[in-house]
Order: sequence, then structure tokens, then C-alpha cells
Amino acid sequence: MQVWASDFLPSLVIRRELSQRDYFSRSAGKVLLLDYLEQELQFMARCKESGAQTHRIVAMNEEWVCLVPWWAVWPFETMLLPRRPQIYRLDDLQPHEVSSLAALLSQVLTCYDNLFKTSCPYSFGWYQKPLQSSKPEEKCYWQLHGLFLPPLLRSATVKKFMVGYELLAEAQRDLTPEKAAEMLRNAAGVHYLKAGNL
Repeated sequence: MQVWASDFLPSLVIRRELSQRDYFSRSAGKVLLLDYLEQELQFMARCKESGAQTHRIVAMNEEWVCLVPWWAVWPFETMLLPRRPQIYRLDDLQPHEVSSLAALLSQVLTCYDNLFKTSCPYSFGWYQKPLQSSKPEEKCYWQLHGLFLPPLLRSATVKKFMVGYELLAEAQRDLTPEKAAEMLRNAAGVHYLKAGNL
């Protein structure tokens, strides 16, 4: 585990900060990631009504949603979002939200392990509200969110490498976010080691 702190905002955090702040000011105080989450939940409901499985939600419970964002770079990248507004940092979570987060993390990690039939490697991190971004009493544009970034592509032995066009221009997806979410959902259930499916 690594914990990083700095006296400046890294460029990726600045982009997230500016995107969320800009949306907040252009949309009369709406929170970008909460609006996006609502769109994904509505899209999932429409898919289920029509019998389609083409939505991007991997798993969810009362307090949390795990989904493959449409802008994901890594094949099986997922985002964790709390459903309650105004959760800026991990210390804003209520005890029941921490418990439901632990349950969802266990479910998602089992999906990854089952999909690849291995203890799936990944990088994971939280994006919390930058400290200098607003006064504590102000309604804020930020929403806590986490990212899983597993490097695997098709199997435990096939890794995704960012090369060529991806390094020099922009990332290319190996499969759609909808397909990645479907594959992860289909891998849900009992952990493959406990099920005896080696």
C-alpha cells in the first residue's frame, strides 16, 4: 500500500477538479459524478426492462455503485461511487456506508479474481476533494470516487500494455465498457478458490 501527499495538485487531479467545478457552475449547482451515476442507473433500468445486458454497472448496493465508466482507459477499469451526495472524503462516510463499501469491495474483487482465475493484480485509488478547493460550509461540486485499474486483458497471463498510438495519441479500448461490465457481472458469485473451479 502507498499513501501519497503533496503540496500541489497532480495534473490528473487538476483535470478532475476542473471538470467537476466547471460542470457545477454550468449546471446550477449539480454534481457531475452524481448526475453521471443517475444516468447510468436509468440506463441500467431501461436495459433491464428491454431484457438487454448492455449496461455498464458491475455491482451495487444501497450506498455504493461500481461501474465501468464509458471513458475507461483500461479494459476492466471500474469506478466506485457513493450514492449519497456531499461525500467529499473517506472521513465523510457514516459507519453503515463503510460496511456497505467493504461488502461491495469484496464482491468486486471476487468478480476480478473469478474472471481471470487468479488473484487479480490491480492499482486502486481514491479521489478525495482537494483541501483548498472550497470552504467547508459551501455545497461542493466534488464527489468522492475510487478507481480500480487492473492491468489484465484476456487472461491472467495476458497484460494490457499502453504502446504506440496509446502513448503518442490517446488510449484505445480493447473491448467496450458494456462488454467489460457484462464479463465482470458474469464472474460474480462464490470466489473461484472456494468453489473449487481451479
